[in-house]
Amino acid sequence: MTLSRRLQLHALAIVVLVVVAILILDRGSTWRELVLPAAIAAIAGLLLAALLARAIVRPMEELRIVARSLASGDLSSRPPLSAPGEVGDLATAIHRLAEHLGGRMAALQSEDALLTALIESLNEGVVAIGPQKEAVRINQAGRELLRINDRTPFPVDRLPRVPELRLAIQAALNGVVTEPAELVMGDRTVSLTARPLSGGGAVLALFDLTRIRQLELVRRDFVANVSHELRTPLTVIGGFAETLADDDPPETTRRQFASTIRAHTQRMQRIVDDLLDLSRLESGRWLPDAAPVDVRSAANEVLASVKQVADEKGLTLEISVDDSATTIVADRTALRQILSNLVENAVRHTISGTVTVFAERDGTGVWVGVSDTGPGIGAEHLPRIFERFYRVDVGRSRDSGGTGLGLAIVKHLVEAHGGRVNATSELGKGTRIAALFPDRPAPQVASSSAGRRTTL
Repeated sequence: MTLSRRLQLHALAIVVLVVVAILILDRGSTWRELVLPAAIAAIAGLLLAALLARAIVRPMEELRIVARSLASGDLSSRPPLSAPGEVGDLATAIHRLAEHLGGRMAALQSEDALLTALIESLNEGVVAIGPQKEAVRINQAGRELLRINDRTPFPVDRLPRVPELRLAIQAALNGVVTEPAELVMGDRTVSLTARPLSGGGAVLALFDLTRIRQLELVRRDFVANVSHELRTPLTVIGGFAETLADDDPPETTRRQFASTIRAHTQRMQRIVDDLLDLSRLESGRWLPDAAPVDVRSAANEVLASVKQVADEKGLTLEISVDDSATTIVADRTALRQILSNLVENAVRHTISGTVTVFAERDGTGVWVGVSDTGPGIGAEHLPRIFERFYRVDVGRSRDSGGTGLGLAIVKHLVEAHGGRVNATSELGKGTRIAALFPDRPAPQVASSSAGRRTTL
């Protein structure tokens, strides 16, 4: 029963009691004489009860509605402040409470949004685990590292079943800190740290070390390769120089020794020069000075430089340039070095047949490259031919004067133009290596010529 109905019943009961009291006290009056005043009193009492209920109950009903709205999370609801007396004081108190709750909720939402933005911006994966062994929060980096797509919260059993990970979670839930530990999850190497939370639960931090470990491996291989490449000519130079210094060989022998020393010195110089070029490219200190370049003219210059060697081997040199691909936007010196490396490789490894410089257009730009009829490259080697010092035939490449850095330089030069390289080959039928020069290369700033070799 509502408060309004109860007030009306109470008022009616009071009127009835008053009428009964009048009848008892005024025994000399007849019933007819008392009925009219009693009816009037009853009606007046009911009207008074209704007005009283309206004045008191209506503000209370409004306060009840506002309180329920606040309890359901609608903090925009506010009570009227026009009620008199204690009801008005209660309305004021609820109004202030709503204002305070609204302010606190806005602050909490702002802090939560900031925390979410900070967590999502981290390169580290972050996973928060509640006391009930449920992951209650995980950022995008954590999802990618753990390969998790489940919506939070989800049980920790959904995480990868890596023993080190499970032990670290259990230890953190028991209040034990796990210092950074390296573990392997699939094809990724991850650094894991687990710490307990004061209110129960734990937080995991995961950092992907895969790229770092790969770079460390590349660095170790690079140092080993450089040492190996330089040790051979240094050993030869040292041996011949020692012979010349300690013995007195004939003039002809001395000339042979000196020629050998010079050849190996030149080889070391080429290696050092290529290393300097590669270092400059990888560090970003060189940017192409892009301008329209005639492909046929650049190809003629490069082929002219290897014509004598090609004639000695009986090779045919050709140029095949589509009418739609006669001009590209590129650094002329870089294009000449790209073609020189590709043509020299082709001539070096092709025993007989044809070496062709080609240019053709597709939907994104112009492909410029070199094809040959040489022995070809095995499919297992193709993905790695653009690595530094990688050789398909180590002995033959070194004996023929290759440094093992030419294709790596080509790759970086092309990528500096915003393009990419592609290699296709078939054993016994030849190799085709092409570089894509986009029609609209990214804007570049011409590099400084200070400290640059003439070839780059």
